[in-house]
Amino acid sequence: MIRPLLCIVLMSALAALTGLLRDASGAGRPNIVVILVDDMGWSDIGCYGSEIPTPNLDALAKNGVRFTQFYNTGRCSPTRAALLTGHYPHQAGMGHLDNVVKPGHPGFQGKIADTSVTMAEVLRDSGYFTAMTGKWHLGQQHGTPPWKRGFDRSLNLQAGGVYFYNQTGSKGGAKLYLNSEERPLNDPQFGEWYGSFLWSQWGLKFVDEAISAKQPFFLYLAHCSPHFPLMAPEEDIARYRGKYLAGWDTLREARHRKQIELGLVDAKWPLTPRAPNSPAWKDVPADEQKRFDHMMAIYAAMIDTMDRSVGTLVDGLRERGQLDDTLILFVSDNGGNAESGPNGRYEGKNPGDAHSNVFLGQNWATLNNTPFRKWKHFVHEGGNSTPLIAHWPSGIDASVRNKLVHQPGHVIDLMPTVVDVAGTKYPAKFQSQAIEPIEGVSLIPSLSGKVLARSQPIFFNHEDNRAVREGKWKLVALAGQRWELYDIEADRTELHNLADEHPDRVKTMAAQYDAWARRTHVVTGNNDAWNSATKQNKGTKGKKK
Repeated sequence: MIRPLLCIVLMSALAALTGLLRDASGAGRPNIVVILVDDMGWSDIGCYGSEIPTPNLDALAKNGVRFTQFYNTGRCSPTRAALLTGHYPHQAGMGHLDNVVKPGHPGFQGKIADTSVTMAEVLRDSGYFTAMTGKWHLGQQHGTPPWKRGFDRSLNLQAGGVYFYNQTGSKGGAKLYLNSEERPLNDPQFGEWYGSFLWSQWGLKFVDEAISAKQPFFLYLAHCSPHFPLMAPEEDIARYRGKYLAGWDTLREARHRKQIELGLVDAKWPLTPRAPNSPAWKDVPADEQKRFDHMMAIYAAMIDTMDRSVGTLVDGLRERGQLDDTLILFVSDNGGNAESGPNGRYEGKNPGDAHSNVFLGQNWATLNNTPFRKWKHFVHEGGNSTPLIAHWPSGIDASVRNKLVHQPGHVIDLMPTVVDVAGTKYPAKFQSQAIEPIEGVSLIPSLSGKVLARSQPIFFNHEDNRAVREGKWKLVALAGQRWELYDIEADRTELHNLADEHPDRVKTMAAQYDAWARRTHVVTGNNDAWNSATKQNKGTKGKKK
């Protein structure tokens, strides 16, 4: 009787150990894919109002959910840091781009802070196979490349703006990095590539490795599109030539009407007026209209090819039997980009090819951000509003599919969402280093129609443009300017400043901002990032960075 009893005990112990090992390996957990695009405005894809056909993203939205009030940080590197760490940008050491370093200031390290941990680090320790493709821009030159921040596999650019294997214009001479090894853009193993397709192709290669290893996977696919220099295959650009001669005024109105029909915006929110330095389309000379048409055609082709890349990835996951249990999140790093002013930039023998240099400019960026104010760099709605599409066939309740989530969210919420989905824990320590607490909240309740458990406001600071979002209220200010207050439920296009009517609310929310700015390293003692928050609250202009 002893031996059978011993066998039962041993078998039970073995089963328990096998279960523990399975949990540690991540088996049975959903896959996670985060797709980030670069410099794309809130209205630039079909399911958010655009005239540009994006059938693959539209299909994800139809079978998933769309968020109507989701925010990024208004800029590239800060959003990437916040997304991957769940910390606000200055907390994560990335208060600006990764080439901005202020010695002794923890908010401007030009790299991911040691007191932050990345999604890849958390998920790899939980048994996931972790991979990334595309643009990094998180301090590779300062010691935090993807392969040192949790990614098992990576094919990346140190920064962005690279689209062709033979690019010689802006960003010509850049390098690819395959699993830490530097490779020239024209390395034969990659073929004669265009970036949007390369990132999906290699993303699926890494997925195949994960499947072979019998591990769930986390794929971070960071597109360069549609960031300048605007470049796309000629045949794709040609399909859009002439379609933008209608001009930005007519197209903004069309996008706005579509957004109202889709339920994305309230009909009571009027379109924001053109900026004073932006002309009416009818006043633009005919030869200039052709130039502007070509610029926007290049941009539209970049959105088109990015969408097809998403389709390639989704089809690849479906063919591999992985799609149903994969959470896909699609988001943009900031609003449409007005850099280079109203006229944009249009350089090269054949603008849009690998040897040119094209910037879309402010006139079209206002279309990108329909119906909102401002652009990239700013934290008014045009600068920091992003689409968020969540798709997960086995995880999103059927009752909310093809629905809109109107609750506010922020890229800091993606880390707690991923931790929630993976069934793991956010660490208090990582590799003996204390990690700052997570800032956001899991978005998973919203995928079944429930209310998010947010107890704190959402905060913003970029280049001293700053904001607080709490419930329906948004307190926002331009650098060195007085606070403005908006009721977002009544006025999301931020046209009716209520600061003078609600001085107590302004005072309370400004105090919340001040406390947050000190806590998250936006301002630090005598080594402030910008002006002191107290001076800003009074509307006093100080020195800008």
